Amino acid sequence: MKSIKNAVLLVAALLLSFNTIAQTTKDIVDVAAGSKEHTTLVQAIKAADLVNTLKGQGPFTVFAPTNNAFTKLPVGTFDNLLKPENKSTLAGILTYHVVAGILNAKAILAAIKKGSGKAVLTTVAG
Repeated sequence: MKSIKNAVLLVAALLLSFNTIAQTTKDIVDVAAGSKEHTTLVQAIKAADLVNTLKGQGPFTVFAPTNNAFTKLPVGTFDNLLKPENKSTLAGILTYHVVAGILNAKAILAAIKKGSGKAVLTTVAG
């Protein structure tokens, strides 16, 4: 349980930086495209044909996996998901990491505190 809380805190901290950058003048896709740590995510967003969606009417908060996170997948998984025939599966996985609206670290931590150690968020994937 402690490792889950630590992971959530780390994600919240990363999310805060990601959201802060995104609020300047760029949308979430532009911010990810400018990040050396999110090149694999951008590749997946393009393969899933989600660029226009994420550049569209928002705002969105993305729990953005880093390149390192993708390396934790079993060998061949990511390459398989990039295939055109798996576009809808990939889109489903990616939208599971997107929440409508702007959530910053403070809001997430408040939700975790209110939920006695956990927060439930509704992603755009449902």
